[in-house]
Amino acid sequence: MSDVRRIVESHSDEFLAQLTDWLRIPSISADPELAPEVRRSAAWLADAFRALGCPVVEIWETAGQPSVFAEWRAADPAAPSVVVYGHHDVQPVDPLELWDHPPFEPTLVGDDLLARGAVDDKGQVAFHLLALRAWFESTGRTAPPVTLKFLIEGEEENGSPNFRALLEEHRKRLPCDAVVVSDTGMWDAETPSVCTGMRGMIHCQIDMHGPDIDLHSGQFGGAIPNPLDALIGLLAGLHDDARHVTLPGFYDDVRPLTTRERELFARLPYDEKEWLATAQSRATYGEEGFTTLERTWARPTCEVHGVWGGYTGHGNKTIVPSDAHAKLSFRLVADQEPLRVKKLLDEYVAASLPAGIDAVVHWSTDGVRPCLTPMDSPALQATVTAMQRTFGGEVLFTREGGSGPEADLGDLLGAPVVFLGVGLPTDRIHAPNERVNFPLLLKGAQATAYLWDELATALRPA
Repeated sequence: MSDVRRIVESHSDEFLAQLTDWLRIPSISADPELAPEVRRSAAWLADAFRALGCPVVEIWETAGQPSVFAEWRAADPAAPSVVVYGHHDVQPVDPLELWDHPPFEPTLVGDDLLARGAVDDKGQVAFHLLALRAWFESTGRTAPPVTLKFLIEGEEENGSPNFRALLEEHRKRLPCDAVVVSDTGMWDAETPSVCTGMRGMIHCQIDMHGPDIDLHSGQFGGAIPNPLDALIGLLAGLHDDARHVTLPGFYDDVRPLTTRERELFARLPYDEKEWLATAQSRATYGEEGFTTLERTWARPTCEVHGVWGGYTGHGNKTIVPSDAHAKLSFRLVADQEPLRVKKLLDEYVAASLPAGIDAVVHWSTDGVRPCLTPMDSPALQATVTAMQRTFGGEVLFTREGGSGPEADLGDLLGAPVVFLGVGLPTDRIHAPNERVNFPLLLKGAQATAYLWDELATALRPA
């Protein structure tokens, strides 16, 4: 047993108590009434870094919720620098009645720790604290082999509306040779893997208006335009029969999968029945010509999330409704730009309107750009080696279908982004009964402790 592993396991009870204390804070960034709790979560993390002896710990304010910055410089001024990104805010907990245990009363059930934020992302931020402790105790040193700059956001679960501005404001404090993100997962508990990319996203609401009042469908139906009919037709026209998105030019910038990337995906132990069971669906569906994993990781999508308008109460109300609404989003892949997709949809909506129907497309933000790690990146190879030292055997490669601000980090800081996460597909992220496999959190700490030495070697100039 390595010294790092032994030290990590010797502190497991203390780590569990520490993480449990943090998980009790309901830091839901989307709820304005809980803004003080998000701030309290930031203060808790800042205190945890100080307790470790971190020389620089600061709360970085934004127009919304605060982030935590902690810096621990390497003894060697020529050592590489690494920015570590995560987030301390969490998702809402509704519907509360579907939780087996209160979401902010962390409960250990077997190896699983149940609580909101257990895996996304407090548990995976917290294992960095344990990793630092294990590295220092195993080496007897007082400074890490790379300069570490932790930037832990407070608004990721609310779309990171102020994160890019925060990066621009503090850019001079954040020069680095690599960015490490611990907000992802592995294929499964028996298959160690490293994520190499995340999709981007942009989302909107379409509001359509027809007659200025609801009208009697017997007097006016069939003689004036119905905004619900127009909206449903517009949404249906966003895909063809092969499930391709029909916006002209939508695929122009999509980076195609390479033969090697498709081969790497195919090496994963994918079982469609198990995947469908996790999804609680009875069939797969999507763009023709691609596997399920390729669709969810490396192909762009358009999804309709909700449609409403007119009368939806008990019984019948025979009207031509005045208004109709829909929410939809686009998941984007490498080289696609959210603002270009925004322009394409705006043009499509304008061109699809029948006479007598007005429409407004409300975009929530400028979107989140996709992120992809080059397969030949030295930082990626260092991450793979750290995972191999921890788990043994071959480390495979995945991507994530979700989205985050990682592309902004990579672009503004001019550094490759790598992912080291230990979440599982069964962790119920964003759902009731979110959980994390606690032994895997310990493995995450072990791999992270190894990672700093690996990056010190891989990123040092020749």
